[in-house]
Amino acid sequence: MRLKRVPNLVYSDGNGNIYDVPEIEMAGRSGFDFVRINPDDLIELPEGSQLFELPMRKPIGFDRKTGKKVIFEDGWAVAAFLAPAHTQFFLSAYEKQNNAPVLPLFAYTAVGWLDGKFYVPAIRIDPDIRQDCDQFDQNLVAKNVYKKFKQFPKNRLIRHLGENCALRYLCPAARNYFLGRWEAPIPTSPGCNANCIGCISFQPQEAGIPSTQDRLTFIPTVDEILEVAVPHLENAPKPVVSFGQGCEGEPLLVWEVIRDAIKEIRRKTKRGIININTNASKPDAIEELCKAGLNSVRVSMNSAIPEIYHRYYRPNNYSFDDVVESIKVARKFNCWVSINYFVFPGMTDWVEEYQAMRNLIRETNISMIQWRNFNIDPDWYLELIGIDKDTKKLGVKNVMKLLKEEFPHLAYGYFNPPLEVMRKYVNLKPIVSK
Repeated sequence: MRLKRVPNLVYSDGNGNIYDVPEIEMAGRSGFDFVRINPDDLIELPEGSQLFELPMRKPIGFDRKTGKKVIFEDGWAVAAFLAPAHTQFFLSAYEKQNNAPVLPLFAYTAVGWLDGKFYVPAIRIDPDIRQDCDQFDQNLVAKNVYKKFKQFPKNRLIRHLGENCALRYLCPAARNYFLGRWEAPIPTSPGCNANCIGCISFQPQEAGIPSTQDRLTFIPTVDEILEVAVPHLENAPKPVVSFGQGCEGEPLLVWEVIRDAIKEIRRKTKRGIININTNASKPDAIEELCKAGLNSVRVSMNSAIPEIYHRYYRPNNYSFDDVVESIKVARKFNCWVSINYFVFPGMTDWVEEYQAMRNLIRETNISMIQWRNFNIDPDWYLELIGIDKDTKKLGVKNVMKLLKEEFPHLAYGYFNPPLEVMRKYVNLKPIVSK
């Protein structure tokens, strides 16, 4: 149901308490701009989301009587970190104070309060429930972790997925693996060939922010991979196994191991989807993986503009042209290709960015865009990337609409889809699925 008015601005008192200001309506942020929110763009704060206090940042809203922008001086700004499957339209609006610390690597969505509920400018972009918080029984996860440890006592990969991912970080993908369902992660590479500003598994000390998780420290063997992948593909509902995870570097650096693993997996089972999440830096490696039996490729991308891409990824020995070529290679082999698109309001919806994404879709014939919120301090990112403050913006919601109108075959979502979802959009090469 449409809200009758824009929710109230909210602030934190610095002690974990959040209050609202009825005289001031919440605002959103798009790049450097502060904008009024349309009630049609708001949804209730999704279950499983978190609220963050933003230290040394004064919240910004609009006076309900005058309509003028207001900086609220008596508390700190608040942002929402949205539950998976949801995509933001606007960032939290605030004025940063001098010497404010860099925010850790999360996404910071605008949030307001009205009639006893929090609201956010966002959309549920994927109906898949695989990472909804009400789908997890952590006691059962822990029980199954230790059961797997007993079953495979020498498997380092299973131990990493259990101790580090499922129990320490509560990784939804790892927990789903131990619950025997949907998408299972297969991290493989401790090294990387990019130096992403917002890398979640490695941050240099001088960056001043922690990585959100520790990186894998070993390369699993083919046998270790098989012990994870084969039973999962054979027994899980809507099964997917994915190389390339947040707790590792770039999987294409160990593509030979992955190639051999894929071949062995497909000798043992034809069921399910084998996916790789990657920076797509090595077209030749992508080709070899496709020949081995890879079904799906997800390519991470902050921007379809090469210069902006390079400023964020800071690649070693590859370029944006290699990324584009990898996508073309994967599509040549009829692989499903998704863009893992880092949504940053004020940049994702630039006119120039929109045009660049249109051109990329036309040139490569990608299958899907996964609209994922960009986990990064907005000011830090804008400063390091060097953004033109005067660039015209279309709005994230509008960009979604325009691209869908022009490319109706394009799937939208948040997760790597199982075969059942892929078949709704394209006819893939034959894959046996129970």
